[in-house]
Amino acid sequence: MASGSILVVDDEPDIRELVREILQDEGYEVSIAEDADSAREARRGGNPDLALLDIWMPRTDGITLLREWAKGGALPFPVIMMSGHGTVETAVEATKLGAYDFIEKPVSLPKLLLTVERALEASKLKRENEGLRQQLSPVLEPIGSSETMRELREQIQRLARHDTSVLITGEAGVGKSATARFLHSISSRSAGPFVELNFNSIAPDDFAREIFGCQTGDQVVAGRLEQATGGTIYLDEVAKLDADTQSRLASALENQLVTRQGGGDPLEIDVRVVASTQQDLEAEVRRGGFSEELFYQINVVPLRLPPLRERPEDVPDLLRFYTDYFPAQESMPYRHFSVAAQNRLRNHSWPGNLWELKNLVQRLLIRGGADEIELGEVEQALGAPVPRAQDGVALAGVDFELPLREAREQFERAYLVRRLKEVQGSVGRLAKAAGMERTHLYRKLRALDIDPKRVAEQD
Repeated sequence: MASGSILVVDDEPDIRELVREILQDEGYEVSIAEDADSAREARRGGNPDLALLDIWMPRTDGITLLREWAKGGALPFPVIMMSGHGTVETAVEATKLGAYDFIEKPVSLPKLLLTVERALEASKLKRENEGLRQQLSPVLEPIGSSETMRELREQIQRLARHDTSVLITGEAGVGKSATARFLHSISSRSAGPFVELNFNSIAPDDFAREIFGCQTGDQVVAGRLEQATGGTIYLDEVAKLDADTQSRLASALENQLVTRQGGGDPLEIDVRVVASTQQDLEAEVRRGGFSEELFYQINVVPLRLPPLRERPEDVPDLLRFYTDYFPAQESMPYRHFSVAAQNRLRNHSWPGNLWELKNLVQRLLIRGGADEIELGEVEQALGAPVPRAQDGVALAGVDFELPLREAREQFERAYLVRRLKEVQGSVGRLAKAAGMERTHLYRKLRALDIDPKRVAEQD
Protein backbone atom coordinates (compact mmCIF):
# COMPACT_ATOMS: atom_id res chain seq x y z
CA MET A 1 0.00 0.00 0.00
CA ALA A 2 1.08 3.54 -0.73
CA SER A 3 1.71 6.02 2.09
CA GLY A 4 1.86 9.78 2.48
CA SER A 5 -0.44 12.69 3.24
CA ILE A 6 -2.12 14.51 0.35
CA LEU A 7 -4.11 17.75 0.35
CA VAL A 8 -6.76 18.05 -2.40
CA VAL A 9 -7.82 21.64 -3.12
CA ASP A 10 -10.77 21.96 -5.52
CA ASP A 11 -14.00 23.97 -5.44
CA GLU A 12 -16.04 21.18 -7.10
CA PRO A 13 -17.42 18.78 -4.45
CA ASP A 14 -17.74 15.84 -6.84
CA ILE A 15 -14.11 16.13 -7.92
CA ARG A 16 -12.87 16.48 -4.34
CA GLU A 17 -14.72 13.40 -3.17
CA LEU A 18 -13.80 11.31 -6.21
CA VAL A 19 -10.09 12.11 -5.90
CA ARG A 20 -10.18 11.54 -2.13
CA GLU A 21 -11.79 8.11 -2.52
CA ILE A 22 -9.33 7.07 -5.23
CA LEU A 23 -6.30 8.11 -3.19
CA GLN A 24 -7.61 6.66 0.08
CA ASP A 25 -8.18 3.32 -1.63
CA GLU A 26 -4.47 3.37 -2.54
CA GLY A 27 -3.51 3.90 1.12
CA TYR A 28 -2.86 7.64 1.18
CA GLU A 29 -4.00 9.89 4.00
CA VAL A 30 -6.15 12.54 2.31
CA SER A 31 -7.50 15.89 3.48
CA ILE A 32 -9.64 18.20 1.34
CA ALA A 33 -10.15 21.94 0.96
CA GLU A 34 -12.81 23.74 -1.07
CA ASP A 35 -10.91 27.00 -1.60
CA ALA A 36 -7.70 28.87 -0.82
CA ASP A 37 -8.84 29.85 2.69
CA SER A 38 -9.58 26.22 3.57
CA ALA A 39 -6.21 25.18 2.13
CA ARG A 40 -4.41 27.76 4.26
CA GLU A 41 -6.23 26.50 7.33
CA ALA A 42 -5.29 22.91 6.49
CA ARG A 43 -1.61 23.90 6.23
CA ARG A 44 -1.66 25.42 9.70
CA GLY A 45 -1.94 21.86 10.99
CA GLY A 46 1.28 20.93 9.18
CA ASN A 47 2.46 20.59 5.61
CA PRO A 48 1.19 17.67 3.52
CA ASP A 49 3.57 15.44 1.59
CA LEU A 50 1.87 16.55 -1.65
CA ALA A 51 -0.95 18.82 -2.82
CA LEU A 52 -3.35 18.55 -5.75
CA LEU A 53 -4.38 22.11 -6.55
CA ASP A 54 -7.16 23.30 -8.87
CA ILE A 55 -6.42 26.45 -10.87
CA TRP A 56 -9.86 28.02 -11.19
CA MET A 57 -11.42 28.68 -7.77
CA PRO A 58 -13.54 31.52 -6.37
CA ARG A 59 -11.83 34.54 -4.76
CA THR A 60 -8.25 33.21 -4.88
CA ASP A 61 -7.15 31.14 -7.88
CA GLY A 62 -4.73 28.23 -7.70
CA ILE A 63 -1.82 30.07 -9.37
CA THR A 64 -2.06 32.86 -6.78
CA LEU A 65 -2.12 30.32 -3.96
CA LEU A 66 0.81 28.47 -5.52
CA ARG A 67 2.78 31.73 -5.70
CA GLU A 68 1.97 32.31 -2.03
CA TRP A 69 3.26 28.86 -1.09
CA ALA A 70 6.44 29.44 -3.06
CA LYS A 71 7.07 32.86 -1.50
CA GLY A 72 9.96 31.56 0.61
CA GLY A 73 11.88 30.66 -2.55
CA ALA A 74 10.83 27.04 -3.02
CA LEU A 75 7.66 25.05 -2.53
CA PRO A 76 7.68 23.22 0.82
CA PHE A 77 6.07 20.14 -0.80
CA PRO A 78 5.36 18.95 -4.38
CA VAL A 79 2.25 20.42 -6.01
CA ILE A 80 0.31 18.95 -8.94
CA MET A 81 -1.97 21.45 -10.69
CA MET A 82 -5.43 20.44 -12.01
CA SER A 83 -7.65 22.24 -14.51
CA GLY A 84 -10.47 21.46 -16.92
CA HIS A 85 -9.75 24.42 -19.17
CA GLY A 86 -6.17 25.44 -18.57
CA THR A 87 -3.94 27.16 -21.05
CA VAL A 88 -0.33 26.75 -22.02
CA GLU A 89 0.42 30.05 -20.28
CA THR A 90 -1.00 28.92 -16.95
CA ALA A 91 0.85 25.61 -17.18
CA VAL A 92 4.12 27.41 -17.90
CA GLU A 93 3.57 29.84 -15.04
CA ALA A 94 2.78 27.01 -12.63
CA THR A 95 5.94 25.18 -13.69
CA LYS A 96 8.04 28.32 -13.17
CA LEU A 97 6.65 28.58 -9.65
CA GLY A 98 7.77 25.02 -8.96
CA ALA A 99 4.68 22.90 -9.65
CA TYR A 100 5.64 19.27 -10.31
CA ASP A 101 3.09 18.56 -13.06
CA PHE A 102 -0.22 19.54 -14.64
CA ILE A 103 -3.26 17.22 -14.91
CA GLU A 104 -6.25 17.95 -17.10
CA LYS A 105 -9.86 17.32 -16.05
CA PRO A 106 -11.72 15.07 -16.28
CA VAL A 107 -9.05 13.32 -14.26
CA SER A 108 -7.69 10.07 -15.67
CA LEU A 109 -7.36 7.57 -12.80
CA PRO A 110 -4.18 5.87 -14.11
CA LYS A 111 -2.49 9.20 -14.85
CA LEU A 112 -3.47 10.64 -11.46
CA LEU A 113 -2.01 7.71 -9.52
CA LEU A 114 1.15 7.58 -11.63
CA THR A 115 1.76 11.33 -11.32
CA VAL A 116 1.18 11.28 -7.56
CA GLU A 117 3.52 8.31 -7.15
CA ARG A 118 6.26 9.95 -9.23
CA ALA A 119 5.92 13.30 -7.43
CA LEU A 120 6.21 11.67 -4.01
CA GLU A 121 9.17 9.58 -5.13
CA ALA A 122 10.92 12.65 -6.57
CA SER A 123 10.32 14.52 -3.31
CA LYS A 124 11.71 11.62 -1.30
CA LEU A 125 14.85 11.45 -3.45
CA LYS A 126 15.33 15.20 -3.09
CA ARG A 127 15.14 14.96 0.72
CA GLU A 128 17.55 12.05 0.73
CA ASN A 129 20.02 13.95 -1.45
CA GLU A 130 19.74 17.00 0.79
CA GLY A 131 20.32 14.74 3.80
CA LEU A 132 23.42 13.27 2.18
CA ARG A 133 24.77 16.74 1.44
CA GLN A 134 24.14 17.76 5.05
CA GLN A 135 25.99 14.72 6.35
CA LEU A 136 29.14 15.35 4.30
CA SER A 137 31.70 16.23 6.95
CA PRO A 138 35.47 15.83 7.23
CA VAL A 139 34.97 13.68 10.31
CA LEU A 140 31.84 11.54 10.33
CA GLU A 141 33.04 8.86 12.74
CA PRO A 142 35.28 9.95 15.64
CA ILE A 143 38.84 9.22 14.53
CA GLY A 144 41.58 7.76 16.70
CA SER A 145 42.99 4.42 17.83
CA SER A 146 43.43 5.40 21.48
CA GLU A 147 41.54 3.63 24.25
CA THR A 148 39.65 6.86 24.88
CA MET A 149 38.32 7.01 21.33
CA ARG A 150 37.59 3.29 21.19
CA GLU A 151 35.42 3.63 24.31
CA LEU A 152 33.78 6.75 22.88
CA ARG A 153 32.81 4.93 19.66
CA GLU A 154 31.42 2.02 21.68
CA GLN A 155 29.38 4.44 23.78
CA ILE A 156 27.96 6.11 20.66
CA GLN A 157 27.09 2.69 19.22
CA ARG A 158 25.14 1.90 22.40
CA LEU A 159 23.36 5.26 22.31
CA ALA A 160 22.36 4.67 18.69
CA ARG A 161 20.24 1.70 19.78
CA HIS A 162 18.06 3.95 21.92
CA ASP A 163 16.08 7.12 21.34
CA THR A 164 17.09 9.09 24.43
CA SER A 165 18.25 12.70 24.43
CA VAL A 166 22.02 13.23 24.50
CA LEU A 167 24.03 16.19 25.77
CA ILE A 168 27.47 16.44 24.18
CA THR A 169 29.98 18.50 26.13
CA GLY A 170 33.51 19.55 25.29
CA GLU A 171 35.74 22.44 24.34
CA ALA A 172 35.42 24.35 21.09
CA GLY A 173 36.67 22.35 18.13
CA VAL A 174 36.48 18.84 19.61
CA GLY A 175 34.00 17.62 16.98
CA LYS A 176 30.61 17.92 18.67
CA SER A 177 28.69 18.51 15.42
CA ALA A 178 30.43 15.62 13.62
CA THR A 179 29.69 13.33 16.56
CA ALA A 180 26.01 14.29 16.54
CA ARG A 181 25.84 13.51 12.81
CA PHE A 182 27.55 10.17 13.33
CA LEU A 183 25.14 9.23 16.11
CA HIS A 184 22.19 10.09 13.87
CA SER A 185 23.63 8.20 10.89
CA ILE A 186 23.81 4.88 12.78
CA SER A 187 20.55 5.27 14.70
CA SER A 188 17.09 3.99 13.83
CA ARG A 189 16.27 7.55 12.73
CA SER A 190 18.98 7.66 10.04
CA ALA A 191 16.37 7.70 7.23
CA GLY A 192 14.83 10.82 8.77
CA PRO A 193 16.14 14.38 8.67
CA PHE A 194 19.14 15.66 10.61
CA VAL A 195 18.42 19.30 11.41
CA GLU A 196 21.18 21.43 12.91
CA LEU A 197 20.63 24.70 14.75
CA ASN A 198 23.73 26.60 15.91
CA PHE A 199 22.76 29.31 18.36
CA ASN A 200 26.11 31.02 17.88
CA SER A 201 25.22 31.79 14.27
CA ILE A 202 21.77 33.40 14.74
CA ALA A 203 20.61 36.49 16.58
CA PRO A 204 19.04 35.87 20.03
CA ASP A 205 15.84 37.61 18.89
CA ASP A 206 15.46 34.88 16.22
CA PHE A 207 15.92 31.88 18.54
CA ALA A 208 12.21 31.20 19.09
CA ARG A 209 11.32 31.75 15.43
CA GLU A 210 13.99 29.31 14.28
CA ILE A 211 13.03 26.63 16.79
CA PHE A 212 9.23 26.85 16.70
CA GLY A 213 8.51 28.47 13.34
CA CYS A 214 6.07 31.32 12.80
CA GLN A 215 2.64 32.02 11.41
CA THR A 216 1.76 35.50 10.16
CA GLY A 217 -1.57 35.79 8.43
CA ASP A 218 -1.54 33.33 5.57
CA GLN A 219 2.22 32.82 5.71
CA VAL A 220 3.52 29.75 7.52
CA VAL A 221 7.21 29.04 8.17
CA ALA A 222 8.02 25.66 9.69
CA GLY A 223 10.44 25.74 12.61
CA ARG A 224 13.40 23.41 13.05
CA LEU A 225 11.53 21.14 15.49
CA GLU A 226 8.80 20.67 12.91
CA GLN A 227 11.35 20.09 10.15
CA ALA A 228 13.14 17.46 12.25
CA THR A 229 10.07 15.30 12.83
CA GLY A 230 10.97 11.66 12.28
CA GLY A 231 14.67 12.41 12.71
CA THR A 232 17.14 14.22 14.94
CA ILE A 233 17.50 17.87 15.89
CA TYR A 234 20.96 19.01 16.94
CA LEU A 235 20.98 22.09 19.19
CA ASP A 236 24.52 23.47 19.16
CA GLU A 237 25.55 25.71 22.09
CA VAL A 238 22.18 25.33 23.82
CA ALA A 239 23.46 27.39 26.79
CA LYS A 240 23.00 30.51 24.64
CA LEU A 241 19.19 30.27 24.88
CA ASP A 242 17.33 32.91 26.89
CA ALA A 243 15.06 31.92 29.78
CA ASP A 244 11.75 32.27 27.88
CA THR A 245 12.96 30.15 24.96
CA GLN A 246 14.35 27.54 27.37
CA SER A 247 10.92 27.29 29.02
CA ARG A 248 9.09 26.95 25.69
CA LEU A 249 11.56 24.37 24.44
CA ALA A 250 11.24 22.33 27.63
CA SER A 251 7.45 22.30 27.25
CA ALA A 252 7.66 21.34 23.56
CA LEU A 253 10.01 18.43 24.26
CA GLU A 254 8.01 17.23 27.25
CA ASN A 255 4.72 17.12 25.31
CA GLN A 256 6.16 16.51 21.82
CA LEU A 257 4.01 19.42 20.67
CA VAL A 258 5.10 22.69 19.09
CA THR A 259 3.16 25.91 18.62
CA ARG A 260 4.44 28.36 16.02
CA GLN A 261 5.11 32.00 16.82
CA GLY A 262 1.93 33.92 16.11
CA GLY A 263 -0.47 31.22 17.23
CA GLY A 264 -2.25 28.31 15.63
CA ASP A 265 -2.99 24.84 16.92
CA PRO A 266 -0.17 22.81 18.50
CA LEU A 267 1.53 20.41 16.07
CA GLU A 268 2.69 16.94 17.00
CA ILE A 269 6.42 16.34 16.61
CA ASP A 270 8.59 13.24 16.90
CA VAL A 271 12.22 14.21 17.35
CA ARG A 272 15.33 12.96 19.04
CA VAL A 273 17.28 15.78 20.66
CA VAL A 274 21.06 15.95 20.64
CA ALA A 275 22.36 19.13 22.26
CA SER A 276 25.86 20.43 22.86
CA THR A 277 27.61 23.02 24.96
CA GLN A 278 31.03 24.20 26.06
CA GLN A 279 29.54 25.38 29.35
CA ASP A 280 29.02 23.54 32.65
CA LEU A 281 25.23 23.41 32.43
CA GLU A 282 24.87 21.79 35.84
CA ALA A 283 26.66 24.78 37.37
CA GLU A 284 24.47 27.10 35.30
CA VAL A 285 21.37 25.37 36.71
CA ARG A 286 22.64 25.89 40.25
CA ARG A 287 23.25 29.58 39.52
CA GLY A 288 19.81 29.93 37.97
CA GLY A 289 21.20 30.66 34.52
CA PHE A 290 19.71 27.59 32.85
CA SER A 291 16.35 25.87 33.16
CA GLU A 292 16.49 22.81 35.41
CA GLU A 293 13.56 21.25 33.52
CA LEU A 294 15.27 21.65 30.15
CA PHE A 295 18.59 20.45 31.54
CA TYR A 296 17.15 17.13 32.68
CA GLN A 297 15.31 16.68 29.38
CA ILE A 298 18.40 17.10 27.21
CA ASN A 299 20.88 15.51 29.62
CA VAL A 300 19.35 12.04 29.76
CA VAL A 301 22.72 10.67 28.62
CA PRO A 302 25.82 12.90 28.86
CA LEU A 303 28.59 12.40 26.31
CA ARG A 304 31.91 14.15 26.91
CA LEU A 305 34.33 14.63 24.02
CA PRO A 306 37.94 14.88 25.20
CA PRO A 307 40.22 17.68 24.01
CA LEU A 308 43.01 16.65 21.68
CA ARG A 309 45.69 17.26 24.32
CA GLU A 310 44.19 14.40 26.37
CA ARG A 311 44.65 11.92 23.51
CA PRO A 312 47.94 12.80 21.78
CA GLU A 313 48.34 9.24 20.47
CA ASP A 314 45.45 10.00 18.05
CA VAL A 315 47.26 12.90 16.36
CA PRO A 316 49.02 10.69 13.73
CA ASP A 317 45.66 9.10 12.81
CA LEU A 318 44.11 12.53 12.34
CA LEU A 319 47.05 13.80 10.31
CA ARG A 320 46.78 10.80 7.97
CA PHE A 321 43.03 11.31 7.64
CA TYR A 322 43.32 14.95 6.60
CA THR A 323 46.32 14.47 4.31
CA ASP A 324 44.16 11.93 2.43
CA TYR A 325 40.92 13.90 2.70
CA PHE A 326 42.00 17.29 1.31
CA PRO A 327 43.70 15.95 -1.85
CA ALA A 328 40.67 13.73 -2.58
CA GLN A 329 37.95 16.27 -1.79
CA GLU A 330 39.53 19.65 -2.48
CA SER A 331 42.23 18.81 -5.04
CA MET A 332 45.08 19.88 -2.78
CA PRO A 333 48.55 18.38 -3.35
CA TYR A 334 49.27 15.19 -1.42
CA ARG A 335 51.97 15.41 1.23
CA HIS A 336 52.72 13.31 4.31
CA PHE A 337 54.23 14.12 7.69
CA SER A 338 57.64 12.78 8.70
CA VAL A 339 57.91 10.79 11.92
CA ALA A 340 59.71 13.71 13.60
CA ALA A 341 56.97 16.12 12.50
CA GLN A 342 54.27 13.78 13.81
CA ASN A 343 56.08 13.43 17.12
CA ARG A 344 56.29 17.22 17.46
CA LEU A 345 52.57 17.54 16.81
CA ARG A 346 51.80 14.78 19.30
CA ASN A 347 53.33 17.04 21.95
CA HIS A 348 51.57 20.22 20.82
CA SER A 349 48.90 21.52 23.25
CA TRP A 350 46.24 22.05 20.51
CA PRO A 351 44.21 24.85 22.12
CA GLY A 352 41.96 24.86 19.02
CA ASN A 353 41.58 21.05 19.03
CA LEU A 354 40.43 19.49 15.74
CA TRP A 355 39.77 22.90 14.16
CA GLU A 356 43.41 23.85 14.73
CA LEU A 357 44.76 20.53 13.45
CA LYS A 358 42.62 20.65 10.33
CA ASN A 359 43.65 24.24 9.69
CA LEU A 360 47.34 23.39 10.10
CA VAL A 361 47.14 20.52 7.59
CA GLN A 362 45.31 22.73 5.08
CA ARG A 363 47.97 25.44 5.30
CA LEU A 364 50.85 23.00 4.89
CA LEU A 365 49.23 21.30 1.89
CA ILE A 366 48.37 24.60 0.20
CA ARG A 367 51.93 25.85 0.61
CA GLY A 368 53.18 22.81 -1.29
CA GLY A 369 56.80 21.69 -1.38
CA ALA A 370 58.43 18.31 -0.93
CA ASP A 371 56.22 15.26 -0.56
CA GLU A 372 57.29 14.90 3.06
CA ILE A 373 56.47 17.60 5.59
CA GLU A 374 59.56 17.88 7.77
CA LEU A 375 59.94 18.99 11.39
CA GLY A 376 61.31 22.41 10.44
CA GLU A 377 58.25 23.24 8.34
CA VAL A 378 55.96 22.25 11.19
CA GLU A 379 57.96 24.35 13.67
CA GLN A 380 57.69 27.31 11.34
CA ALA A 381 53.91 26.83 10.97
CA LEU A 382 53.42 26.54 14.74
CA GLY A 383 55.72 29.44 15.51
CA ALA A 384 54.34 31.91 12.98
CA PRO A 385 54.59 35.52 14.21
CA VAL A 386 51.53 36.95 15.90
CA PRO A 387 49.65 39.35 13.55
CA ARG A 388 49.79 42.96 14.66
CA ALA A 389 47.36 45.80 14.37
CA GLN A 390 48.27 48.97 12.50
CA ASP A 391 49.17 50.76 15.72
CA GLY A 392 51.73 48.05 16.50
CA VAL A 393 49.79 46.44 19.34
CA ALA A 394 49.87 42.64 19.10
CA LEU A 395 46.49 40.91 18.84
CA ALA A 396 47.67 38.19 21.20
CA GLY A 397 45.85 34.89 21.23
CA VAL A 398 43.94 35.42 17.97
CA ASP A 399 44.38 32.86 15.20
CA PHE A 400 43.65 34.74 11.98
CA GLU A 401 43.16 31.48 10.11
CA LEU A 402 39.98 30.70 12.06
CA PRO A 403 36.46 31.62 10.87
CA LEU A 404 35.37 35.09 12.02
CA ARG A 405 33.14 33.85 14.85
CA GLU A 406 35.87 31.75 16.47
CA ALA A 407 38.50 34.46 15.98
CA ARG A 408 36.14 37.02 17.53
CA GLU A 409 35.66 34.80 20.58
CA GLN A 410 39.43 34.46 20.95
CA PHE A 411 39.86 38.24 20.83
CA GLU A 412 36.98 38.90 23.24
CA ARG A 413 38.42 36.43 25.71
CA ALA A 414 41.94 37.88 25.50
CA TYR A 415 40.55 41.43 25.81
CA LEU A 416 38.35 40.71 28.82
CA VAL A 417 41.01 38.71 30.66
CA ARG A 418 43.55 41.52 30.22
CA ARG A 419 41.10 44.22 31.34
CA LEU A 420 40.01 42.11 34.33
CA LYS A 421 43.61 41.92 35.47
CA GLU A 422 43.86 45.71 35.19
CA VAL A 423 40.82 46.18 37.47
CA GLN A 424 41.80 43.36 39.88
CA GLY A 425 38.80 41.23 38.92
CA SER A 426 36.12 43.88 39.54
CA VAL A 427 33.25 43.25 37.11
CA GLY A 428 31.73 46.64 37.92
CA ARG A 429 34.90 48.50 37.03
CA LEU A 430 35.36 46.32 33.94
CA ALA A 431 31.83 47.16 32.77
CA LYS A 432 32.64 50.87 32.94
CA ALA A 433 36.04 50.43 31.28
CA ALA A 434 34.64 48.31 28.46
CA GLY A 435 31.47 50.40 28.01
CA MET A 436 29.19 47.40 28.59
CA GLU A 437 26.02 46.94 30.59
CA ARG A 438 26.84 44.82 33.63
CA THR A 439 24.21 42.10 33.02
CA HIS A 440 25.38 41.69 29.43
CA LEU A 441 28.99 41.54 30.64
CA TYR A 442 28.18 38.78 33.14
CA ARG A 443 26.56 36.76 30.33
CA LYS A 444 29.58 37.31 28.10
CA LEU A 445 32.00 36.20 30.86
CA ARG A 446 29.95 33.04 31.46
CA ALA A 447 29.77 32.30 27.73
CA LEU A 448 33.56 32.59 27.44
CA ASP A 449 34.11 30.61 30.67
CA ILE A 450 35.98 33.46 32.36
CA ASP A 451 36.01 33.48 36.19
CA PRO A 452 36.84 37.05 37.36
CA LYS A 453 38.11 35.86 40.75
CA ARG A 454 40.41 33.28 39.20
CA VAL A 455 41.76 35.84 36.73
CA ALA A 456 42.47 38.28 39.56
CA GLU A 457 44.26 35.58 41.56
CA GLN A 458 46.51 34.77 38.58
CA ASP A 459 47.87 38.29 38.44
